[in-house]
Amino acid sequence: MAAGGSLSIVEYFGGDDGYRCGYCKHENGNFSHGMWSHTMTVQDYQDLIDRGWRRSGKYVYKPIMNKTCCPQYTIRCHALNFHPSKTHKKTLKKVNRFLSKGEMPVEKHDEGHEGEPMDSVHEEGVQPPPQDPLKIDHSEVQDISTSPDTDTTNSAAPTSPRDDAEKTTNVTPKPGKGADPNRPLCRKAKDLRKERRLQKEQQKQQEAVSSSVNPAPSKSASNQPKSLEGFITESLPSDPLHRLEVRLVPVSFEDPDFLASYEESAALYARYQMTVHGDAPYECGESQFKRFLCDSPLEAETAPDGPDVGYGSFHQQYWLDGTIVAVGVLDILPSCVSSVYLYYHPDFSSLSLGTYSALREIAFTRQLQQQSPKLAYYYLGFYVHSCPKMRYKGQYRPSDLLCPETYTWVPIERCIPRLDISAYSRLNENAQAGDARALKELSRVLVLHRRTVMPYAAYARKRKGSNDEKEVEQYASLVGQTCAERILLYRA
Repeated sequence: MAAGGSLSIVEYFGGDDGYRCGYCKHENGNFSHGMWSHTMTVQDYQDLIDRGWRRSGKYVYKPIMNKTCCPQYTIRCHALNFHPSKTHKKTLKKVNRFLSKGEMPVEKHDEGHEGEPMDSVHEEGVQPPPQDPLKIDHSEVQDISTSPDTDTTNSAAPTSPRDDAEKTTNVTPKPGKGADPNRPLCRKAKDLRKERRLQKEQQKQQEAVSSSVNPAPSKSASNQPKSLEGFITESLPSDPLHRLEVRLVPVSFEDPDFLASYEESAALYARYQMTVHGDAPYECGESQFKRFLCDSPLEAETAPDGPDVGYGSFHQQYWLDGTIVAVGVLDILPSCVSSVYLYYHPDFSSLSLGTYSALREIAFTRQLQQQSPKLAYYYLGFYVHSCPKMRYKGQYRPSDLLCPETYTWVPIERCIPRLDISAYSRLNENAQAGDARALKELSRVLVLHRRTVMPYAAYARKRKGSNDEKEVEQYASLVGQTCAERILLYRA
C-alpha cells in the first residue's frame, strides 16, 4: 500500500522515567514508551494504534498501562451504527440555531462534558525529544539485504476480534436465608433498574455486531430514527444568517490551500491554547504549532480501494463567514479516521464545538466508508476512566476499548464495571486469550544500520558484543511481530 514502496523508520527511546500527568497532576506518575518516527506508512500506524500507540507530531508513544497513574485505553466508535444521544442532538440543534438566526447560547462551564476538546499533547504530559533526532533521508537507504526467510511485504490485515468476547448469561440468584429459603434475596429497585438498563445496552451492542462485519448505514424509512446526517442539516434554511463551510486540507506545505490558511490557523491555535489551556505565548507559538499539529510522520498515500481524498494527515477546517473558527486535526487510515486534536475560537465555546466537531467527524467517517468499505471506525484517542472529565468519550456509542494485554476490542459496556473497580484492567474476559501478534522471533526484526536494511540476526552478527538486545526485544514486543518485521528500527 505504501506509495513508492516507502518504509517506516523509527528510533526507540524506551520509557523508564516518569513525567507529570495531565489528568491527575501527579508530578512523575505518567509513564509511557516512546519512539521518534522519521517516516511511517498509514498501514503501520493503523497497526500501531491497534496496539495502543498514539502520535503527537512525529513522536509516537504508548502508555505503560499497568504502571502509569491514569491508564489510557484506546477507544473507537462504530461510525456506521452510531446514533446521536439527546446531548448530541441538543448540540447540533444549538449550532443550527446559531447558523440560522444568530442565537448564541449562554456560556456553560461544563469542562468534563460536551465542551471538552480532544486529547492535548500538553495535558497528557507526553515528553517528546527536545529536538528532532538524527535526520534520516530516504535516499540514504540504498542497500536492501534481508534474509530469504524474512518477508517484509506481506502482513495480515488488522483483526477486529470480538470472537473471544463471551456472551452474557443470566445468573440465578442464590437462595436467601429469610422466611422462605427457596426465594432469592431482596434487591433494591435501583439495582434492578440498573441491571435491566445494562442488559438492554448489551443486547443492542450484540445486535449491532451481528448485523454485519461492515454494515452500510441503513436507508431511511418512515419508522426509523433520523440519521446523524439528518440532524446536522436539520432546520437550516437556504439563506442562513451565518454560513458554515467545512474544508478538508492535507497537511502539506506543498498544498496551496494549506499554505494559504497556515498563518490564520496558527494564530487560532495560539489563541485557543492561551485562553482554554492557560499556555504562555512562548508555549504555543508557530514553531510549537508546526511541531505538534503540522509535522506528521505519515506518508500521503492513495489506494484503488481507498477513499478519494487518500490516506494521511489532514486539517478539517470550519470556516464561519469566511473566517476559520475551528480546526480538527485528523489522520485518515485504512480502517479508521483517527482524531488527533481540536482547537477552536474561544468566543464560540458555548456552541460546544468539541462535541459538534466529533459528530461531524463521525459523519465524515461514514462518508469515506461509502468509498472504502473497510474504513468503518472513528478513533477518539484515549479513554481515561480514572479522570471523570475524560469519560465523555464513552458517550459516542457503540464503542469499544482496546484490551491492554490481548489487543482485542471489548464493548465499553463490559469494560466500565471492571474499570469502576480498578483503573487498570485486562478488559478481555477470556483468560486463555493472548496477543495474536506477540513477538516470537527476534531474529526477524528489521533494523536500519549504516544505510542498510537487515534482519536483527544479521545486525547482531555484524555488531559482535552489542548490548542492545534487551532494548530491541522490548521495542519489538511493544509493536508486535508483524510491525517489527515491516518497520525499520534505526541503529546508530
